[in-house]
Amino acid sequence: MEAKSKKAATLRQVAELADVSMATASLVVNRKGEISFETRNRVFQAMETLNYVPKRDRQRGDPVVPETLNTVRFLKVARHGQTVNRDHNVFISDYIDGMSFEATRLDYFLQVVSYENSDINEILEGMAGAELSGFIALGTELTDEDIESILSHNLPCVIIDTHKPFMNGNFVNMDNDQLVYRALEYLKSKKFKRIGMVGSHSSVANFQLRHDAFLRSMERLELEVDPAQMLSVASTLEDAFEESVEQLADIDRLADAYLCANDIIAFGFVRALRRRGVSVPQDVSVIGIDNLPTAAVFEPPLTSIDVPKQKIGAMALRILDDLISNGKAQPAIKLLLSGELVVRDSVMSK
Repeated sequence: MEAKSKKAATLRQVAELADVSMATASLVVNRKGEISFETRNRVFQAMETLNYVPKRDRQRGDPVVPETLNTVRFLKVARHGQTVNRDHNVFISDYIDGMSFEATRLDYFLQVVSYENSDINEILEGMAGAELSGFIALGTELTDEDIESILSHNLPCVIIDTHKPFMNGNFVNMDNDQLVYRALEYLKSKKFKRIGMVGSHSSVANFQLRHDAFLRSMERLELEVDPAQMLSVASTLEDAFEESVEQLADIDRLADAYLCANDIIAFGFVRALRRRGVSVPQDVSVIGIDNLPTAAVFEPPLTSIDVPKQKIGAMALRILDDLISNGKAQPAIKLLLSGELVVRDSVMSK
């Protein structure tokens, strides 16, 4: 007598195991709705536990659950929370939107899993039992050692939001040289000559890349760098404000304009300027980088460089698909995407 075919798990069972409603489980499965990372992760874990496959992915007329899913995972890793935090969730959500669009187009199931203060080797070990085709890692707060561990993993992988020119891996990032140069070129076109920078000492590769790009761009534009106008603050809003207040107190004569390493730092820096009695843009002009939604409603609305976040996510998924499809070692791909200047009211026209 033949054994009965294993009955496919149902969405109701997934919802019960994840302790969510049927409606929420359906939204997660169909990649819709504004669902928190934690809730999505619970649903994804329930799907794995039950070996649940959405109806659209089952072979017509075959009630048996396939052994594997065409699944890729996005690792959202916060090592210290200086930039991977609530203030930047909208930024990271744009990355995920880009990945999700491409995953649907290329017939992958995208998982999003969040980690805070976790050892990267433990994260990678925890993936051992998961049936994954490949993964994308958020490299924002990862150390060089973390990235080397990721690159030594046996699954195809792509790292976004950082760039390591000397590592043999696949990276997709914004072109920090182009972003910074575009901002400084704009300030020079507005007749600014005394330009400073508010960078960050937070352990984030993009901040160092933007600092280095500032020095190169100033030289290329034949503008003089004044070391006294090179500030370095923490990258959280409150700490950027407090450290800007302290460092501005040591500067007798401010620059006419400052480029900030990102919008969050710019928000804190503008508050610090106000504390000193300095008006933006009447006394000092300010430009940020990232073009967060808050920039448009900040007072004054912040001129910023828009980073193509969805495009970065989409390109990472495309590269990952190519790695998976080829199934063999390929030359590493390092892709940098340009940004666009969004002019608002924080820069004074001279």
